[in-house]
Amino acid sequence: MSTTETNNTDIQKTTLPHGIRVISEEMSHVRSVAVGVWIDAGSRAETDEESGISHFVEHMVFKGTSNRSADDIACSIDSIGGQLDAFTTKETVAFTAKVLDEHLPRALDVVSDLVLNPAFRDEDIVREKGVVLEELKMEEDNPDYLIHEMFISNFWKSHALGRTIIGTKETIHSFQSPQLREFFGRTYRPANLMITAAGNVEHSQLVELVEERFGHLSGQSAPVTTSEPEPHAAISLRDKPSLEQVHVCIGVPAYAMTHPRRYAGYVLNTVLGGGISSRLFLKIREHEGLAYSVFSDLSVYSDTGYMSVYAGTSLDTTEQVIEHVLAELKNLKTKSVGADELRRAKDHLKGSLTLSLESTTSRMSNLARQEKYFQRFLSLDELNEQIEQVTAENILEVANDWFHQERVALAVLGSLNGFQVNREQLAF
Repeated sequence: MSTTETNNTDIQKTTLPHGIRVISEEMSHVRSVAVGVWIDAGSRAETDEESGISHFVEHMVFKGTSNRSADDIACSIDSIGGQLDAFTTKETVAFTAKVLDEHLPRALDVVSDLVLNPAFRDEDIVREKGVVLEELKMEEDNPDYLIHEMFISNFWKSHALGRTIIGTKETIHSFQSPQLREFFGRTYRPANLMITAAGNVEHSQLVELVEERFGHLSGQSAPVTTSEPEPHAAISLRDKPSLEQVHVCIGVPAYAMTHPRRYAGYVLNTVLGGGISSRLFLKIREHEGLAYSVFSDLSVYSDTGYMSVYAGTSLDTTEQVIEHVLAELKNLKTKSVGADELRRAKDHLKGSLTLSLESTTSRMSNLARQEKYFQRFLSLDELNEQIEQVTAENILEVANDWFHQERVALAVLGSLNGFQVNREQLAF
């Protein structure tokens, strides 16, 4: 029997008998609707031998289903002026469409076909290997991609979170139809499926459409389980003489997505390197002129997270950049953030959050994210109130939780010419 929940906003949720969750947010002032099917199993659900298979399956479903050819899929949404997309993350795979509200039935029919009926034909697999291998080459030519993959592969060494989403040449070459079908059958199960929609949509209509397309699925299935990673304070350096810049990534363990202190962590990150008024940007770029790009970022997951600082600089100023970053970490541990700076950080965070939720696509994605991690829906007012409650003392406490010399990991990529860093140089 289906169960439906309603809150005092325009968000409604229905859980179908086999476990599929259907969630919608009505935005009656728009003429579009964004709909997505979310699979609660990304690249961290893979084994070592399967590395990249989630991403490869995401590619393969567009090569054809039992009902549509690849050309049919390409034309189905494009011919009505809509957008069809898909992506894979560490913890999620998503297939989404954005169309005029009158075309919701077609959009859901196409997206559901992708996640229910992929063909996995051998000849398509051979061709798509070439496409994905070219994608891998493109990423490996990108130093921004390389430095962050260097960092996480050592930070979460020997764990699925430390592997690349796209996989390796060896694993991509190894994929065959039986392996893809086994992984697909193991992860694309009712308990791992969620359908969300935002825009000019009626919840009852959405539930009816979902039941028509997914109602034949039978039985409950166990959700994918994963192990919590252990962070490593690794120092890794890679010489790549073809690069003009040296790329630096410094990071520490941080809170998981649902941690009670997460809002203080968000504000701390904003103060440190979350915008052009942040400490790192003003110090390293504006005042010292050592880098064009410098920022900090929080990467958070269901059971863990990390905060990283990135900068691109020249070889002869790399050591200075590292010293400045560590000095700012020390300042956040030892000195309270001033009232004006705290106010700026909160307003920046709230403004960015509000602007990020102005489209139907972002609202649709937000529904999936909140259901996955919180099993409830936090309104924008509630999120802003949580940000407002963060104090300078809260930030000081988080900084003292996160910033310890023995926990700092470092990755450096570029034409290093013998450049070295030891643990003692990371003291602060």
